[in-house]
Formats: sequence, C-alpha cells, structure tokens
Amino acid sequence: MRIKTKLILGIGLLFLIIVILASVGTRYINALSNDTKNILVANYNTLEYSRNILIALDEKTGKEKSIESFEINLRKQQRNITEVGESELTNQLALHFEQYKISPQDIQIQLLIRQDIYKLMKLNMDAIQRKSKMADETAKSAVLWIAVSGTLSFLIAFTLLLNFPGAIANPIKELTASIKQIANKNYSERIHFHSHDEFADLATAFNTMAAKLEEYHSSNLSKIVFEKKRIDTLINNMSDPIIGLDEMKKIIFANYEALKILNLNENDLIGKFAQDVSLTNDLMRSLTVELQLSQKNDRERIKKEPLKIYADNKESYFEKEIIRVTITPTGETDSKHIGDVIILQNITPFKELDFAKSNFIANISHEFKTPLSSILMSLKLLDDERVGSISDEQKKLILNIKEDCERLLKITGELLNISQLETGNIHLSIQQNDPHEILKYAIDAVKFQAEQKQISLIVKTDEKLMKVKADMEKTVWVLINLLTNAIRYSSEKNNIIIEVKNNNDTVIFSVKDYGKGIDKRYTGKIFDRYFQIPGSNKSGTGLGLAISKEFIEAQGGTIGVESEIGAGSTFTFSLCS
Repeated sequence: MRIKTKLILGIGLLFLIIVILASVGTRYINALSNDTKNILVANYNTLEYSRNILIALDEKTGKEKSIESFEINLRKQQRNITEVGESELTNQLALHFEQYKISPQDIQIQLLIRQDIYKLMKLNMDAIQRKSKMADETAKSAVLWIAVSGTLSFLIAFTLLLNFPGAIANPIKELTASIKQIANKNYSERIHFHSHDEFADLATAFNTMAAKLEEYHSSNLSKIVFEKKRIDTLINNMSDPIIGLDEMKKIIFANYEALKILNLNENDLIGKFAQDVSLTNDLMRSLTVELQLSQKNDRERIKKEPLKIYADNKESYFEKEIIRVTITPTGETDSKHIGDVIILQNITPFKELDFAKSNFIANISHEFKTPLSSILMSLKLLDDERVGSISDEQKKLILNIKEDCERLLKITGELLNISQLETGNIHLSIQQNDPHEILKYAIDAVKFQAEQKQISLIVKTDEKLMKVKADMEKTVWVLINLLTNAIRYSSEKNNIIIEVKNNNDTVIFSVKDYGKGIDKRYTGKIFDRYFQIPGSNKSGTGLGLAISKEFIEAQGGTIGVESEIGAGSTFTFSLCS
C-alpha cells in the first residue's frame, strides 16, 4: 500500500469516527429533548390548568371573576388533550362547569367538578411517571451507545496513534541509520522493507547504491593497500628522519631514522599524542614546540637553528622543517588542516665543512693581516719624501696599491668578524652609552667619503635621548657600515637623513638614502651572508649587513630595512635603553 493511500485511510477513519460520535450524540440528545418537552407541554400544563380551576372554584367572593378564570383555564385544557381518556374527563368537566354556572352555590356540583379535576390530574401524573421512565430508558440507551461508540473510537484512534506514526517514522529512522553506516564506509549495509510503498522503492535504490559502492571499494581496496605499503617503504628507506602527525597532534607514522634518533620503538610512538611523548622525551618536545603554539605569529618568532642531536655515536646536526598538510574536501572551497609532517635533514657533513671553513678563514685572515699591515707601512714610507723622491707615475701606483691593501684589510676584518660570529667567540662590552657619541663617531668616520660625492648628512635627533645598553665599538661599526652603503649607492649632490629617536624603552637609529632602492623580492635576503643584489655593479663581500645583523641581535636589538625601487632605502636598528 502506498504512503499516500495509508494517509488517506488513516485520516479518513478518524474523520468517520468523529462523524459517528457526533451522529450518536445528536440523536440521543434530540430524543431526550423530545421526551422532556412532551412532559412539560402535555402533562405539566394540564396540572397547572387544573390547579388554577381549583383556585377559581374555592374563591368566596367575586363569583363572576372566578367563573371567568375557570372558563379560561378550561379552554386551555380543551386545547391540551394529549393522553388517552383525557378528552372524556375534560368534556365531563365542561358539562359540570355549565351546571356550575347555573347554580354556583350547589355543593353537589362543586363536588363533581372537584372529582373531575382530581381524575384529570391523576391521569396526567400517571403519564408524567410513565414518560419519566421512558426518558430514563432513553438516557440509559444514550449513555450505553455513546460509551460503546466512544470506546470503539478510542481503541481505533489509540491503535492509529501507536502504529501509524511508526509506519512513517521507523523506515525513515532505519534509512537514516543506514546512510550513516555508508558514510562510515560500511558498504555492506542493506535495508529490507517488506511493504510495497515508496519506502520500499527508496530501499531498493539505496541497496543498489550500496552494492555499487561496495563493489567500487573492494576493487580499489587492494590498490590502496598496495600504495600505502609503497609509501611506507619509501618513507622508511629515506635517510632523513620523518614524523607524521594528524590534526590532533597524534603521531601516525615515523620512519626508522626517526625512531633511532628518538631512541624509541614503534609501540612507544605510533598512535600516541605528541604532547604525551614530549613529557618523557626532550627531543620530541624540541621537535613539536612550534606545533604546541596556537598562534601563527608565535610560531614564526621562534628562531630556527640547527638541532644538535646525539646519533650514530656522535653529535649530529639536523635542520628541522615542518610541512603543514591541508586538503580541500570534495564539493567544498575552503581548505582543511589534516596534519603536519616533521622532516629532519642531516646537515652534519655541511656543519663540519662550515667549521673547517670558519677555522680556515680565521687562520688565513690572521696570516693576511700581518703582511698587509707591513705593506701599508712600506707604502707610507715610500710616500714620505724624506726617504726619496718619486715620480708622478710612481705616486699613482703607490696610491692604487694602498687602496687595494686597504680593501684587503677591510675584507680581512670582515672575515675575522664573521669567523668570530660563527665560532661564538664574539666578545661584547655592554655599557650605558650616549647615542649622541655613537652618532658623532660614525659621522666623523664617513664625513670625508660624503664630501667627495658632495652628499649632505642631515641629522635629526630627539632633544633628550635615552642612553642605550650597547657595545660602543660594535654599534659604531654597524652605523658606519649603514652610512657607507648609503653613500656608496647614492648619487652625487644628494641627501642622507640620519635620525635617532626614543621609542618607549628603546632608541631607534635610522639611515635613509634616496638612491636606486631595493626590490621587494630581495629585502628578506639582504642580511644573508655573501648575498648581493643581482645586477649590482658595486664591489663588496656581501658580509657587512650580515655582520651588522649579528652585532645588533647579540646586543638584544633588532635591525630591518624598508625600501622601494626608485625611492631609496631606510635601514633601521634599535637598542634597549
């Protein structure tokens, strides 16, 4: 039976029950009304007329008035004859009334009239009792039939209430549960409805869909398992440690190298939450410290340095890379974070080469510095006329050799500084220093270079600058380096603005030039070692800004640059007061 037919039959049956109850109730209410009306009209009125006649008969004064009342009630009674024998009694009463009008004082006539009235009243009283019994019978029948009809209606309605909603809701509930099973990849789920309605058609369509999904899943399951094994094999055979976590920071895979450096077995790691493993494993805590931070800015502020890990019976160095894994679910536009992959790249050979390179550079720089200083001393003596006169051509050669030596000395100094930074041997003398003094030393050092290109050095400072905690020599070196670069990359007859100002508990130094500027692509790399802007025709080692950055950060400060092509550059560094 179709659902529409079930609804029509159920609602129709309820409508029929309502009609039957209304009909039975109306019928018996009308019957009771008629019975009570008959008693009132047919019998009670007769008793009323008889009482009025007796009152008129007992009147001692005003015979004419009593006769008139007698006659009025008699006529009413003659029009209200409803019972068997009532007509004869009424006619007899009328006959005696005619005799009474002739002889009102006749006691015998009055006695006969009274007897007629008593007989008439008794006849109607008996009729009232009989009709009351009939009304009682009617009421009992009404109660019985209404009770029977109500009980049957209640049973039918209660049966519909119990079964009809379930007939609609239960298939929907079963279908919903089956859909959830399919959503959970339980493709063996089936629905079995024994009815022949729309739900049966829906169940057939659902079972067909589930069978096709199960067939598709079975056909691809072996391929998926094979691909998973291949990926696991690739991950396990990689020489770099790899750890995978889901979006809840639960560890879902780790290759052999990762297990080895963590000194854990697979059962102690796979399926565990990273924060739980971190409680007993310091290396895991170091690897996942960024993942425990909720804010992206907090994660980015963590300084990324190589990790020193004891592995293979020696200290090894690793670079950590965390790859955030996101997907865009089918039918959606927003990407969803599903986990992270931690990759550790073994940079021990490169670190060892870097140490060797730093030591080599330090040794070579020391070896270069002594002969270069000796060459400069010899050039100074050659340039002295007291030693002997030289020609103009010789002077030019001496000047060129002197410039080359000074350049070599500068490069040697930078190489020595970078070697100190790499080996951690940098020595700082942090003291309270006046920013005005730092500024004066730096300007005095570059004044000659600026005058050669007719560049004006414009100084702007707050009236009262706070003292800074800094190494005077290193800070002056940084400011001189920034000013030298600004002069080098500025055109002639231009301006360089040097500004020093207070900012909360720090003092900010800035150097602004109006040169060519730096492309936005390179501003993030400008402080890297040996980096030079592509296309730049200026000579240099690419170490000056890298050393400046290390000097400033070693003193607890920050350094940065803002630049735009064609608008110049502004280099800024800050130091704590």
